[in-house]
Amino acid sequence: MSEPSGPGTSLSLPEGEEVHVWAVSLNQPPEKVGALEALLAQDELDRAYRFRFDRHRRRFIVGRGVLRSILGSYLGVEPRSLSFSYGDKGKPALAVGWSEDLSFNLSHSSELALYGFGRRLELGIDVEHLRELPGAQDIAERFFSVPERLALRGVSAESQSDAFFNCWTRKEAYIKATGDGLSMALDSFDVTLVPGEPARMLCADGDTRAAARWSMVHLEPAPGYVGALAAPSPRVRVVSRDWTV
Repeated sequence: MSEPSGPGTSLSLPEGEEVHVWAVSLNQPPEKVGALEALLAQDELDRAYRFRFDRHRRRFIVGRGVLRSILGSYLGVEPRSLSFSYGDKGKPALAVGWSEDLSFNLSHSSELALYGFGRRLELGIDVEHLRELPGAQDIAERFFSVPERLALRGVSAESQSDAFFNCWTRKEAYIKATGDGLSMALDSFDVTLVPGEPARMLCADGDTRAAARWSMVHLEPAPGYVGALAAPSPRVRVVSRDWTV
């Protein structure tokens, strides 16, 4: 883990297959939430204040404010000046004119946000707070592929929860990387899930060769959290970073 960075830092991301992953606590004091809120555009503020509960509003404000801060540090611009576009399935990207090659993706769960940045790589990233999830086995039987369901059944009882979230975050990361969102069937591709085994794509739409062209990276960004990053390159190198708000 490198030294933490924060507002005002100048960041660089080399060309190639290096990916930067940033973990950020969403549990920030009011003065920092206020400073991040000042960075948001009107559409983001409108979205923030549609949340019913204060904690959800705070998490959204901190998450988007930090995204703007990190992007501003990579691009050397004021975070408030950035604008975004959204794909057909809602995947965010920098609006045309800001950067030709800087790509990013973000995810949050409970009080942690996770961000991935790369150059000319359509990344997908996901994070989940590890917890007991009632009905996890039923969810797996409904949405996971046959090989994944078989693998999950073979995991010991004490590792079932970790295995489930390994699978879930890897699937979410891949779907987000493709930009297909909920239109992609979760059982149309296979990933590894057994705790301790390397994260990998095994098969995509019945094609193992297509799966081999993807990187799948297991992430443990903070105690009690698990994540995954997917990218359409077989040799991605992840550099984990901490952002100080």
